[in-house]
Amino acid sequence: MSFTEKLRAKAEPIFEANYRHPFIRGIADGSLKPEQLIHYVKQDFEYLNAYVRVYGLAISKCANREDMAMFQEKIGFVLNSETHPHHNFCQQAGVRYEQLQGYPLAPAAHHYIRHMLTVAHEGTLGEIFCVLLPCPWIYWEIGVRLTEEIRPTEDHPYYDWISFYASERIGDNTRHLCRKIDEWAEHAQESERSRMEEAFMLSAQMEYMFWDMAYHVQDWPIPLGAAAAVK
Repeated sequence: MSFTEKLRAKAEPIFEANYRHPFIRGIADGSLKPEQLIHYVKQDFEYLNAYVRVYGLAISKCANREDMAMFQEKIGFVLNSETHPHHNFCQQAGVRYEQLQGYPLAPAAHHYIRHMLTVAHEGTLGEIFCVLLPCPWIYWEIGVRLTEEIRPTEDHPYYDWISFYASERIGDNTRHLCRKIDEWAEHAQESERSRMEEAFMLSAQMEYMFWDMAYHVQDWPIPLGAAAAVK
């Protein structure tokens, strides 16, 4: 069993919980409310900005141009293609995408982003691969499983979202990251493999927290605007 296969087996309860989350069930049956979609897009826009920054930090740790080019390509994909599912949510919520950009981070998004950036700054390239992997892997499995479960047609409100994440492009990205991690893990010391596993498991947990944040429209207990007004 490869290193990433072991990671996936250990994270099975987390992956399953992600798929069973009410936000995903709301995508499946089309029952999500506009405020839930809006909160998700506001936070995911900022999350993906951070994801790009992590790619940039990873480039600074690459030892060859092949890996540099890989991350450059992934940056382009996030900036130019991964806006498509956001537009699907915005269309269903009745808002323009541009209206949902530049908002403060809610707690779950804040914690997730800080987790990724900490690993990117302090960790090895192998750790960075692992902190990034749960996002595409969980989304890809959700897209594939929803396609199999509900067989959405083009009149489904979230057909574009589901088909995007069920695509081979997301699958290829996931498999490529797995190969890179497995190659790295073969030569890593046990202490580094332990940190790689921790980075992966925490990111998988935070994916669940991100859905929860969007579903319950969670924010800080004291609104940031109110806290600023007190000063």
